[in-house]
Parts: sequence; C-alpha cells; structure tokens
Amino acid sequence: MNDVTETILVLTEDTLDDFDVQHIVGLHPGEELDYRVLVPADTERSLLGSLFNHLASGQFKQAWDDATAGEPTERDARAEASEQLALSIAEFQTVGCAASGVVVEDDPLPALRNAVAVGGVREIIVVTYPHALEDTFRRDWASRARDELHVPVLHMYTRTSEIG
Repeated sequence: MNDVTETILVLTEDTLDDFDVQHIVGLHPGEELDYRVLVPADTERSLLGSLFNHLASGQFKQAWDDATAGEPTERDARAEASEQLALSIAEFQTVGCAASGVVVEDDPLPALRNAVAVGGVREIIVVTYPHALEDTFRRDWASRARDELHVPVLHMYTRTSEIG
C-alpha cells in the first residue's frame, strides 16, 4: 500500500472560483490528492499582449483599463497574488480537498521545475484566460511546461469547461 499522497500542481493567473475547483477536482473523482496552488505575482505585465488579448476577445473596456493602469508595483502585485492564493485554497478546502500553495515569481516555470524535482507531482493543471498571442505561438505557461517537464500538463481556461 502506498502511503504517499500524489500532488496536483495548479498554476493559475487569477482566483479559482467554485466552478474552476469543481472542474479540477472532477478530473480525479474519489481520489485523495493534495492540490498545491501556484499564483505568480504579475510584476512584468505585458501591456501589448494584454491589449491584444482584450481586443481580440472584444473586451474594449478592459483593454482601455490595462492601457491606462500602468505596471503594478511589486508590493501590489504580491498582495494581489497572495489574496488570489488564499481564496483559491479556500475553494479547494470548501470541497474537502487538501490544498496549500505559494506565490511565485512572474515566470512560474522555475517554481514548477522545482516542485516536480522534489517528486510526488502527478500532473500540472494550468488555469488561465485565453491569451491569443501566447496560445497561438505556444509560449503560454502550459506549452512551456509540456516542453520542459516530464509530467502531464493540462491547460484549462478560467471559468469555462474549455481546454487550452
């Protein structure tokens, strides 16, 4: 009998809501898994990429808001990521799952690499909004993780049942 609980790494760019968590947990019904949530502190937001993503999806107000907001300070970015992390962990705990997490650097690949190297990671689930440029050119987090790490990687879009 194996006493080691497997870990699902969940990398997200926003707070996971009940729909996201139910979708993630539903991938492994009846299994006792540990969920480890990673939330990057978005300190190096790509203005051009963000504008393109919003315009491509018809989100004109969000495009304007991004264009006029400027870069967040590192302190603000970490505070926002910490809040997103706490709320996401609480969603997992609400459905009875063991969950923990950490705020990571803006580029989450080193944190994913380290977590996989420690062992026990069964798979990585990346939850993001659609990103037209990154997704098209396979420079999104999920594609980069698939190229580098030797565990299954699933890319889901936030608050939908769509797979990236």
